Amino acid sequence: MPSWKIRLQPLIALASRHPRLLALFGFVSGLASFLLVERKESLASLIAVVMLVSWAWLLLENLLTRSLSRWLRMELPPPLLRYATQMIHQESLFFVLPFFFTTTTWNSGQAAFTSLLGLAALVSIVDPLYYRWLATRRLAFMAFHCLTLFAVLLTTLPLIYQLATPQSYRLALGSAVLLAFPSLLGALRGQNWRRRLALFGLLAALGGAGWWARAWVPPATLWLNAAAVTLEVDGRSREPGASLKRIGLAQLQTRGLYAYTAIHAPRGLNERIYHVWRHAGREVDRIPLEIHGGRQEGYRAWSRKQRFPANALGRWEVRVQTEAGQLIGVLRFRVVE
Repeated sequence: MPSWKIRLQPLIALASRHPRLLALFGFVSGLASFLLVERKESLASLIAVVMLVSWAWLLLENLLTRSLSRWLRMELPPPLLRYATQMIHQESLFFVLPFFFTTTTWNSGQAAFTSLLGLAALVSIVDPLYYRWLATRRLAFMAFHCLTLFAVLLTTLPLIYQLATPQSYRLALGSAVLLAFPSLLGALRGQNWRRRLALFGLLAALGGAGWWARAWVPPATLWLNAAAVTLEVDGRSREPGASLKRIGLAQLQTRGLYAYTAIHAPRGLNERIYHVWRHAGREVDRIPLEIHGGRQEGYRAWSRKQRFPANALGRWEVRVQTEAGQLIGVLRFRVVE
């Protein structure tokens, strides 16, 4: 037997005797990913590749387990495999959390999605919750698994492949739904065909609901570095004038307004966003803008609105949205007499 295999076997035996060491390693390395990505985004692409490779293990777990057993000529202990799965969940959730915490617009429905991810991360590190409550419920574990994969793909696809947000969202949602099919088939063994049909219909409905609720999912790699509603923008320096929270109706009708945003995006990413001007909850104008990633301070872009309705008094907001409808941020101001 090769020497490296001889050295590997004691490590596997040690992990079998002390399986909680893997969970501790997963938590510590996941937390390290959190801190490193928050401080230096250039490491994010490397960690993103590691995340996707680890998920290949989960997708092909049974096949790889049999292959490794034949290769090492020893049976891998079930506790080792369970803790490896837990470690991947921990790594993944602690990797994506800094992105979602940064990009979430907290006074919107996005807070619910990011809070759900935070709760999932907590469950992944509390063994009684993870093993006694979650792992014993096949459908709940499948939902947990799909949610984690969905969040990982939303974060890694733009970083590695520079995919635009709509493309990333469609691929992430489709992958999460497809992943649920093998687990669902296992849960449906012995069930009658009507129950199977109903559950598959439920799965399709969940996929449709995921697309419908995309405005509640933060765009993991896009966030506002700066934003302002202003009367002027310096075209040479690409800097805004004084930020306004209130403006008089006469001045608004005479000069119009700029909505200025500096949006952080991964290097190499080209994205179309929209400034959606809304008055009293109703959309008044939608202005498309093209942004390009890579600038540390964010790509600076602005829209100008000069035509306002005669009854423009009251609350206004400019919603910064992706082409898929995901909310990046909101600028608010009020028009007064």
